[in-house]
This record gives sequence, C-alpha cells and structure tokens, in this order.
Amino acid sequence: GIVYEIYIMPELHAKVIVNPVAGAYSTRRKWPLISRLLKRIGLSFDFEYTEGVGHAIELARAAASDGYRYLVAVGGDGTVNEVANGILYSTGAARTALGIVSTGTGSDFARSVGIPRDYHSACSTLTSSRRLSIDVGVVEYQSKGQTLRRFFVNAAGAGFDAAVVKETERLPKYFGGTIPYLAGLVRTLFSYKNTSVVLNVENEVESCRVLSVVVANGSYFGGGMHMAPQAELGDSLLDVVVVGDLGKFELLKALPTVYKGTHIYHPKVRVEKAAHITIESPEPMLVHADGELLGECPASFWLMPSALSIVV
Repeated sequence: GIVYEIYIMPELHAKVIVNPVAGAYSTRRKWPLISRLLKRIGLSFDFEYTEGVGHAIELARAAASDGYRYLVAVGGDGTVNEVANGILYSTGAARTALGIVSTGTGSDFARSVGIPRDYHSACSTLTSSRRLSIDVGVVEYQSKGQTLRRFFVNAAGAGFDAAVVKETERLPKYFGGTIPYLAGLVRTLFSYKNTSVVLNVENEVESCRVLSVVVANGSYFGGGMHMAPQAELGDSLLDVVVVGDLGKFELLKALPTVYKGTHIYHPKVRVEKAAHITIESPEPMLVHADGELLGECPASFWLMPSALSIVV
C-alpha cells in the first residue's frame, strides 16, 4: 500500500519551474492565475520559465543544489520528469520535495500519484504536510553512439509506444488530453512493424516478437491509459507489461480495454514485476521515458527505491 509521511512544514521557500508551452501552449496564459492562487494559499516562492527541452533539468538541479528544499513543477509529464531528474542529479536530492501543478495534455503521473489534475485543486495541495516517498526508475539507453542514463517517475519502455511518442512530437500540440497521443497512435499503427527482442527479466532470458514493452512505475500512461493497473509507486518493483505479436486489427480491438486496464487479460499480453530488465533487439527499436523520446535499444531499466519525496 501507499505510505504517507507527515511533515510539519517549516516556512519553505519554493522554486516554481514553469513550462510555458505545456498543455498545448496554454500554461503561459494560465500562469498569472496560478501565481495568484499560490500567493493566496500562502506559498512563499520565486519562479522561472523553461526555455526548451532539458532546461527544467538544469533549473531544478541548480535550485536543489543551491539550497531550495521545495521545487514545484508547473507543466505536463515531461516537465515533472525534468524537474525530478534535476532534483535527483543535485547534491540536495535527499532533502528536496517535489510539488506538482499539472497543466499538461496527459498528466499521467499526477493521475498515478493522486494529485488533482485541475490546477485550482492542485495548487491547494502545495501547502500540504503530506509527503509520498516514491520509487524512481532508471533507464540506460543508446543515443548517437553514446550510452546515456535518465530517471523516470512514471513509465518508460521500448517499441510501439516510443514510435507513437516520436509521431506525437511531430504533430501540432494545439489539442489537449488524449487527442495528440491517439492521433500519433493511428499514424504509427499503419507503418509500425513488430520487433524481435531478447528480454532479460530478473535474469530470465527469452527471445520473442513484440509490439511493445512498457516498464511502469506508475499505473497510467499515454493520456489516461490504465497500462499497468497493478503498479505501485512504492513497492520497490517495476511492472513490466509485454505486449506480444499483436496484428493491427488485434491492437485496434484491444485498444479500448487499455483505458479500463483489462488488456492485461489478453492472451498476448503479460505482466511481470521485476527490479531489473534489459531489452535488446537486432532491429532498431526506440526507447521513451515519461512521454519523451530518448534514443534506442539496447536498454536497461532498474529501480531506486524511495528516492523522491512528492508533496500530496
């Protein structure tokens, strides 16, 4: 189950990191209102806008290393991922808490943690004394001939979902919710070919053909898909969802069940809990984490138990 720790909040001064283009470019418009709400609840803070991919990592890392003990991410899943990465790469990681005001299109991590997805309600949680200590995933992957590493809070994986992320990133982000993901999914569906992989899950090795391998820490994914219904953020295990050699029509038929979480009963889908997994493929296979395209396989995934403190 979930273990909440209660902290008596000293008067913490927060660094708020705002991604103005999150939520189909709507966050810049919403920020003055969010800022007023934060002042109204008595949060002491200063803020910075992000200026591009990766910038929130640098801002968060600098803030946590400079002595800020409370960082607030205002944006989508990508912003939350970057601020979490910045905290975890900093010298103050163990002493720094993360607050979330979700203004993105998917907001899957907020859904997984139980933070309200409307920003009015989310703002009121920021002065809460409750902390949720969560596990953090680590993915090691290949990009331009280098082996790189990234933390993820919600879900990572390889295959079809990463190809959807790539396609979604090419689409204009003027729509909220699940529309960009579903549009990307439909476009990917007709071009994607399933991949031969060698999976190593807890030192059990198998070769198989898969549509996708999702490595989940949280339970929601892709703008509300209940991808890993049994996943828990504090169980020290990743939920590995292996979607086997599904054809296009099988996938279309199974798609509605993913929103209910009943896809795990499909004969070509299996779920395992594991602390370590590697994916290798003789074919190019893309890797994503928290809704962002990273690179390609071979990739390894593992867990850092109770590594991050979330204000809920």
